Amino acid sequence: MVAAMSDKNALVIDAQGVCSAVRQVPSPNCDVRPNENVPDMVVIHNIHLPPGEPGTMAFSGDAIERLFTNCLDIDAHECFAELSNLRVSAHFLIRRDGEIVQFVPCNLRAWHAGVSSWQGRERCNDFSIGIELEGSDFVPFEAIQYVQLNLLLNALQARYPIAHVVGHSEIAPGRKTDPGPFFVWENLMSSVLELRQTGYISRS
Repeated sequence: MVAAMSDKNALVIDAQGVCSAVRQVPSPNCDVRPNENVPDMVVIHNIHLPPGEPGTMAFSGDAIERLFTNCLDIDAHECFAELSNLRVSAHFLIRRDGEIVQFVPCNLRAWHAGVSSWQGRERCNDFSIGIELEGSDFVPFEAIQYVQLNLLLNALQARYPIAHVVGHSEIAPGRKTDPGPFFVWENLMSSVLELRQTGYISRS
């Protein structure tokens, strides 16, 4: 069972889209949202580096941060060579121990979704906020990651008109599978579940 949120642990997103309570690691892999779009979607991903197979998964090191800041040492692992020219980022990363890292202010466009569409809108990066969970399609996520994700979602809903909370697989079906079969949507806060089920959040 995931612990309930507490006001004393609340996060705040400021007018520039920065959450000063979390660690900041600026990524160059971002740009201005076209037409000054205000984000109304959150996309949930999973990521782990180096990639592993079931039973060999290990989560440690700073390879994700290095990837998002274009500092990945391609000689550190045999699989990194294929990532050498990749330019990607997300707004936030939630690590296995619950630490939240912000790479891109939410008011800017992070490069996380790739070729994507949702309800007739293409290029989901233009209007979305990307949250990466350190994990994979092969193992469960940690309880603390859901706690932190809920805190972050609550802060995002307080700042932006979030109308959609989706998995990467839902906006890029057939191309992406994350957040994967071990992601438990029911562990998210009631307003997100209500949004996913009805398309509407009651504000009373």
